[in-house]
Amino acid sequence: MLHVVTNVKSLLLIGGIITTCSRQCNAFTIPTKISFRNGPISVLSKEIISLLDDTFIPPDTIAAGISEQACADAASKMQRINVPVSESVSENGSVGVSFIHWKPDVPKKGTLPLLLVHGFDSSCLEYRRLGPILAKMGIDTYAVDLLGWGYTQLNDVKSFSAKAKVEALAGFWEIVGQGRDVCVGGASLGGAAAIEFAAGNPRVKGCILIDAQGFVDGVGPMASLPKFLAQAGVQVLKSVPLRQSANQMSYYDKETYATDDALKVGRLHVLREGWSDALVSFMLDGGFYPSKKVAEIKEPTLILWGRQDNILEIEFAQKFLDTLPDAQLQWVEECGHVPHLEQPIAAAERITTFLSSKKFEVKYQSSQ
Repeated sequence: MLHVVTNVKSLLLIGGIITTCSRQCNAFTIPTKISFRNGPISVLSKEIISLLDDTFIPPDTIAAGISEQACADAASKMQRINVPVSESVSENGSVGVSFIHWKPDVPKKGTLPLLLVHGFDSSCLEYRRLGPILAKMGIDTYAVDLLGWGYTQLNDVKSFSAKAKVEALAGFWEIVGQGRDVCVGGASLGGAAAIEFAAGNPRVKGCILIDAQGFVDGVGPMASLPKFLAQAGVQVLKSVPLRQSANQMSYYDKETYATDDALKVGRLHVLREGWSDALVSFMLDGGFYPSKKVAEIKEPTLILWGRQDNILEIEFAQKFLDTLPDAQLQWVEECGHVPHLEQPIAAAERITTFLSSKKFEVKYQSSQ
């Protein structure tokens, strides 16, 4: 067990897709008219939506000793909204999903909104540098927490499995997207969730895979452990030494980016009550299994890959090209596993160019 939970590369690769997931969330009815209490979060409507969780308190980056202004700015924008799920996930048919919305002042006409999914046991704060840049370039950008990670609801939830995570992601876009088509993006393990969300989903018109896990399935021996051993094992995953090792492996320019501040940002959510139980639920369910779903992505796809990725072998980038029917590969130079954190300007430029291509002739609807 210790070999499994202390292997840093395995930590960053854990995941997969449960292929029986309901991508359309057909088990519930979406309200036809919804509005937010704290002002519009959708470019399609100015109505006040009643589904925001008014009790939600964003993470306190100052108390956590985090100095990065981009993190403080992102945290101040974080909200949580109740989204519909099946009763197998929550008995009351909904869960609270946390997210950040970077709404452009001047939307780039003809571009899809972008829904970004973070990596293994991370949070939407992972996109704290990329999101604001994309918004300045005119891209309507959402970063969302996967159920059980980040700052999502942890109490009164029956399952935090891969299936439940994708179901909550689908419920989030049904509510927040309000019928809009979307481009979904995922980094590392978030790529597995993005693949499952996109496969066969008529709302998804584009996909962006950032050093994504698409060909590594499951969580290995962790799935077959007795629950008490799994509970002991996941405690190792929040230890400072292991998180710091993962931090070091993720970047090319370690001196600049693999800092104590970055460690604090990545570890902040694991201190929440209920975090370990949620992670055990995910592990014992078996994790994600994305490899058979990749070929189902028929829409245009951007493969964004750090040239010096030390987590996923570089051959995986080419494998995406060989498997996907409509894909392009863009390398990010002098960059490790997380281009959205290490080279956010370069990543944003490539993403904006991709979303502005003639492949996406979308009529942009504005709430103005």
